[in-house]
Amino acid sequence: MKLPAPLHVFNEGLAFLLELAALAVLAWWGWESAENTALRLLLAIAAPGFAAVVWGLFAAPRARFPVPLAGVLLVKALVFGAAAVALHALDRPVWAVSFAAVALVNTALATADRRAAMHRGA
Repeated sequence: MKLPAPLHVFNEGLAFLLELAALAVLAWWGWESAENTALRLLLAIAAPGFAAVVWGLFAAPRARFPVPLAGVLLVKALVFGAAAVALHALDRPVWAVSFAAVALVNTALATADRRAAMHRGA
């Protein structure tokens, strides 16, 4: 299913915002997960940093190590899933479910759109 151009642009913009939101949530979770200030800083930097590195290596459009679609989807599921779990751990269950649902629909639409573009040679 090839998305109409305006929906494609909207969905790609939403994907970027979801990626940024996932990193922000992981940083928030890291900060709230410890009592010690040094550990809070470490977790607030390491959790989103690790997610960003893994995303950049395997799931980004210009990934360092291109992997099959299943690998990209696995990385996205891990990062978005970690953000949803982090929201739940932060006592934001409605946000967690909402984030996961939007990320799932966004990823499904983007995947279908990319597959359609590949089959049409675009």
